Amino acid sequence: MVKSTALRGVALGVAAGLLVVGCTQETQNKFGRTLQNWTGANGVLEVYAGDKLVRRFIKIDKLTTASATQGAGARPYRFGYGVLDLNQNGVQDGGEKSVYFEISDYSTNYVFYGDPGS
Repeated sequence: MVKSTALRGVALGVAAGLLVVGCTQETQNKFGRTLQNWTGANGVLEVYAGDKLVRRFIKIDKLTTASATQGAGARPYRFGYGVLDLNQNGVQDGGEKSVYFEISDYSTNYVFYGDPGS
């Protein structure tokens, strides 16, 4: 009975591996994003006006590309949830709360990265 259960587990693992290998690159990317979304990334988003930092969001678990509700394709923005770092010190202080935000794909004045302190 134990051998049969172990063999079944190995067979399931091999089948899952073959399924992922047989997927297109886009499907594999979506699968990878799903895993990352589940585990989180603790990202930081900085928004600049020229060379001046004007907004910082911390504790972001993901940036998501908006999907079209009609037809195929993506909308030209990304969105997420994170803590608005009002004093831009990289730490969530009292009064700094989680907010929803959107960033246009047409903008080049932002940087998103994983928090090096975590």
